[in-house]
Amino acid sequence: MRHPFAAVLLVAAVVGCGKKDASGSWAPAPVPIQTVWSAEVSPANAHPEYPRPQLVREKWASLNGLWDYAVVPAEDPKPKQWDGQILVPFCIESSLSGVGMRVSADQALWYSTTFKVPSSWRKQRVMLNFEAVDWSAEVYVNDKLVGHHTGGYTAFSFDVTPFLKGRGKQKLAVKVLDATDNGEQPRGKQVSDPNGIWYTPVTGIWQSVWMEPVRSAAVTSYLAVPDVDAGAVDVTVYADGATENDRVEIWLREGGVGYSTENPGETSTVAFASVAPGKPVRLTVTDPKLWSPESPFLYEMEIQLKQGKKVVDEVRGYTALRKTSEVVDSEGHKRMGLNNEPYFQYGPLDQGWWPDGLYTAPTDEALKFDLVKTKDFGYNMIRKHIKVEPARWYYYCDQLGIVVWQDMPSLGAHMGSHWEMWKWALPEYDSKMTETAKATYYKEWGEIIAQLRNHPCIVAWVPFNEAWSQFDTPKAVEFTRSCDPTRLINSASGGNSYPVGDIFDSHNYPNPQMKFTSGGLQIDVLGEYGGIGWPVEGHLWQADKNWGYIEYKSGDDVLKQYSVYAEDLKKIVQEGVSAAVYTQTTDVEGEVNGLMTYDRKIVKMDEQRLRAVNQDVIASMKK
Repeated sequence: MRHPFAAVLLVAAVVGCGKKDASGSWAPAPVPIQTVWSAEVSPANAHPEYPRPQLVREKWASLNGLWDYAVVPAEDPKPKQWDGQILVPFCIESSLSGVGMRVSADQALWYSTTFKVPSSWRKQRVMLNFEAVDWSAEVYVNDKLVGHHTGGYTAFSFDVTPFLKGRGKQKLAVKVLDATDNGEQPRGKQVSDPNGIWYTPVTGIWQSVWMEPVRSAAVTSYLAVPDVDAGAVDVTVYADGATENDRVEIWLREGGVGYSTENPGETSTVAFASVAPGKPVRLTVTDPKLWSPESPFLYEMEIQLKQGKKVVDEVRGYTALRKTSEVVDSEGHKRMGLNNEPYFQYGPLDQGWWPDGLYTAPTDEALKFDLVKTKDFGYNMIRKHIKVEPARWYYYCDQLGIVVWQDMPSLGAHMGSHWEMWKWALPEYDSKMTETAKATYYKEWGEIIAQLRNHPCIVAWVPFNEAWSQFDTPKAVEFTRSCDPTRLINSASGGNSYPVGDIFDSHNYPNPQMKFTSGGLQIDVLGEYGGIGWPVEGHLWQADKNWGYIEYKSGDDVLKQYSVYAEDLKKIVQEGVSAAVYTQTTDVEGEVNGLMTYDRKIVKMDEQRLRAVNQDVIASMKK
């Protein structure tokens, strides 16, 4: 069996029909620095890879490329004329969009393109898929409203078959509204006035757009829940248009995604089941292989939806046998556990910003680069900080072996709490969020968890960060648990919530300290520390106002201070701290406290010495 990406990449090259640049007029908008991958981006190859690694179909067509755009007052109807062209999937504020302009809360960003449906698809339904649009999107096909979606971090799809006309070109338009920090929507680190730890806004389409054909009955998603103790995976396949008489057949195989993408090798079936759509079934594996950062073994899945003997849909994905839980070590400390063993988790705060693409990595190679370097640096964990990445990012974490703490992006009006450091956050400290804002939070957080929960790399959910928009924390934890009872919950990283969830998370800059702990009630972790800055000339987003929590002038000085902090960290690990997060993977705009510069051209410390220090920290926890 082929690696699940092998076929679809070939088909994309043949079928892809996004609008291309005929005039040669596209060019990146000017920015102070760029990554090396910017030079590889063009309208003909804007993220051509298959976007959805856990629900792969062989037939699909990318719609990435040059679209027309216009910015008009929010209340205006569709523009009468277009301002120019924009490269999808890069947000309008980014360099790689070719535009590089801001959109205010009282303006609408409109997109327009055309597409043709391949003749081989004409007897099937055509699904139009968006990986992510920030924030509110109305989608029109041939001037008819197809649907509306809110939420800047989750994928959505529409069946556009009823809106198609004839066999020629079809018109596609998208209207986007985005209040950023002037509304009550989740927006993470985006602000209308970037400064300090707050960054440039991201508006509109910022992940891939594509279409695919499906029959009247088709798989929409699956849920794979591993049971390490039983050596099994419980799988539920959901299908649109299926009946109780239809069957879902599921194969679990070794090989494929568990090995390199260049030479995936042969696969062998280790479990098989047949079940009705929407019904759970257990696939038991003899001699199961467990997933961990040291051995990131993945099982390939093939799913067929059958009506009688006819296969009406077929998708490929993967899963893993991995358990995350609370365990107690030999000295009585509560620890984060992986596969029933204490497992010290250590890694960077990863914000996922790019000087040329902002929220969007320039290329798939660039997206993977940060993860490869994180492993090279000797870490085993990433805290994905108040952002949700494209599905391929999590696929690479699954494949490379990196455990992930996934944050919920903070809401727009998020500084209204009365939180105090080193004290329990009592209910009266809550942010005064409106009921509308709370409903938006729960809608988007639930969608994020549902979208990501099949990825074995994710071991913890983080509903809040440092009391930013933190409200009704016990209810938010209960909601998170109801969405996914299989992972640990870090209720408020640095937010000192009394004591709900599984993890107590303290922040301290610059040195690693735990001035306040749960007193044995929860797993204690150091959710942020460090921030050692070094502004490297020639690799800066801005000439001045660059900062780190402390600053040095050479990589040797940075490594020396980092090593001192590592010794301090090992001491509190012995006292019971179960994980630590260093700030941060890269510089981001005016923040210069990255392990790498913002353009990824400079690693600030000697890599081998950094790796040795990090591996020593991880090994310091007694089991």
